[in-house]
Amino acid sequence: MKTFFGGAFIEKEKLEEAGIDYPIKLEYYKQINEDEIISNNKAKYGISIIKTEYIPNNLKVETKNIRYITNEEFEINRILNIFKDNQVTLINSEEVISDLFRNKF
Repeated sequence: MKTFFGGAFIEKEKLEEAGIDYPIKLEYYKQINEDEIISNNKAKYGISIIKTEYIPNNLKVETKNIRYITNEEFEINRILNIFKDNQVTLINSEEVISDLFRNKF
């Protein structure tokens, strides 16, 4: 099960710096792995990220699911807030999570 946590359009200035002239929206979802926690003893919470590119005459949607990040809801909420505030994309999401756990937030 996943629930919407938050979303944002990437700032126009950042897009212009990258040479992109169309809007990009990021959405972040808290993923709860209830079925597998009982049988596999794995972490309960994960993250889903949806990136939507509004290219003229075309809509491009990409999704990334990162499962089994933590058993603690407050930690996943903290990670999701960091993702939302910093507009973390699909490409660097796993690296950001590694850095956060290495630095203990």
